[in-house]
Amino acid sequence: MVEQQQVRSLTSQVEDAVTEAMRGVLPADVTEVDPLIRRSEHADLQSNAALSLAKRLKRNPRELAEEIRERLAEVPWLTAEVSGPGFLNLTVDGGRLVENLGARAEDPRLGVPLTQSGQVIPVDYSAPNVAKEMHVGHLRSTLIGDALARVLGYLGAEVIRQNHVGDWGTQFGMLIQYIVEHPDQRWHNDEVDTDRTGGAVSALDSLYRTARRTFDEDPEFKVRAQQRVVELQAGDEATLATWREIVTESEKAFQEVYARLGVLLELDDVAAESFYNPRLQGVVDELRELGVVQESEGAWCVFFDDLKGPDGTPSPLIVQKADGGFGYAATDLAAVRYRVQELAATRVLYVVDARQAQHFDMVFRTARRAGWLTDDIEVVHVQTGTINGPDGRPFKTRAGGTVRLADLLDEALRQAERVVREKDPELPDEELRRVAHTASIGAVKYAELSTARTKNYNFDVEQMVSFNGDTGVYLQYTHTRIASILRRAQDSPAAFDTSAELEPAERLLAWELDSFAEALDAVSGTLEPHRLAGYLYSLARAYTSFYEACPVLGAPTPEVRANRLALSSLARTTLATGLGLLGITAPDRM
Repeated sequence: MVEQQQVRSLTSQVEDAVTEAMRGVLPADVTEVDPLIRRSEHADLQSNAALSLAKRLKRNPRELAEEIRERLAEVPWLTAEVSGPGFLNLTVDGGRLVENLGARAEDPRLGVPLTQSGQVIPVDYSAPNVAKEMHVGHLRSTLIGDALARVLGYLGAEVIRQNHVGDWGTQFGMLIQYIVEHPDQRWHNDEVDTDRTGGAVSALDSLYRTARRTFDEDPEFKVRAQQRVVELQAGDEATLATWREIVTESEKAFQEVYARLGVLLELDDVAAESFYNPRLQGVVDELRELGVVQESEGAWCVFFDDLKGPDGTPSPLIVQKADGGFGYAATDLAAVRYRVQELAATRVLYVVDARQAQHFDMVFRTARRAGWLTDDIEVVHVQTGTINGPDGRPFKTRAGGTVRLADLLDEALRQAERVVREKDPELPDEELRRVAHTASIGAVKYAELSTARTKNYNFDVEQMVSFNGDTGVYLQYTHTRIASILRRAQDSPAAFDTSAELEPAERLLAWELDSFAEALDAVSGTLEPHRLAGYLYSLARAYTSFYEACPVLGAPTPEVRANRLALSSLARTTLATGLGLLGITAPDRM
């Protein structure tokens, strides 16, 4: 295996070279200066450091840049030129560029270092509610969380997936009581028409809405339902048996959606609200002993000087209610303590809607007051925006209800089948369904993951399944194009040639390939998967330009052909690896 030092990105190597040259011309008291390296249209890279430093040093920026250039003349594989008021244009020798690509191609990890090795990172994502169907609102957390878990795991972290399923509380007492009083209501999978209703969870969702109305309108039922909550929390076996059936049916439905999406969440990753129930009183007792909570009107609360309601009164975090019950705050605090103390987390990620920002801020601050979160443990609310319909308005059904996630995926599949059929009318039905499924899931995932996670976006299926533009289907199609070229090349040699004279399109592709590790580091640092999606789109475009400008199979000489085949092979592997880290299939045929 090639050593990591051999496959450092050329950008980082150029940064080191410029930094060393700057040290040779700057005063001794000017240290740790950023070389300000960026990609350039006029060369491979450009440094703006001389412009940045000139004012501070009271120097002419062009003269300073010239002194740095003279130092860089000692680097045999790098050419530097001064332009404009003091820019340094930097061009890497083609042989060095190809040599670096060769080392990257020989490394099974494509030169990506294990920068997250030693980190233990629980990732809290998806979190559907038992007895309710997964809806459009679950898509962002599920896909973003899955992508982050994949990338961080690839970078060497021990990732612990945590599906914080909502399966406890008053609503279950209400639902169970309604089921007990209406034994004629059918909701098990063997009792309902799964094709028509969507299965047990769809039936349970409907029952829940009916139970909610009854709870609100019938005072006597409300009393019985509240008593059922007490029995559930006390461990009444008959009540627990029904609750377990509801949970089991719901988990089956969730796993079907995850399997369809290609998400890595398994049943073993479920750490539901009920999991923390035995820990809640211990959380409150410890916070009381530490003096973190205060009694207020019979409830135990945490107050913050800077958090007040519209009327100016404090907005507390209620850990235990006056009636002795526990809310979301107690459960979330128990989860923090569990993840830090029992899972030994060094970094905890919560991929949750941005509208929960204040709640998590209060929970995390409380955990720090308690000493559970220390300075060496990072906890992050990975905020997400919302999904709107194609018209930019909140995504609702015609009746004004929440859109089922399964319905969105069905619509994406129908549109993909239409597009694929138009592109290849002779495709057999079975192959059509396979291609359309792969394309539709890739389209939905890429549309999500190519959007900055904090921004809202419009779910427009027709745009998503397009073979052109910034879409998942375009990236998948690019991968199949490369796979086709390599198949047609058969046993032709593919080898990087450091003496080859690279065409501009080849250099552009080479630089994109050299930037893969940097794209993954950007995701790790910002927790924004769209940075990887954007990189893959740039890579696919660079390959398309290369393909159009530089014949591969019809290359002018065997040496050029071998070099271009090697470039194509590395592009295919990099694209497939990157798509895989987004959870998107990279098909060989489409």
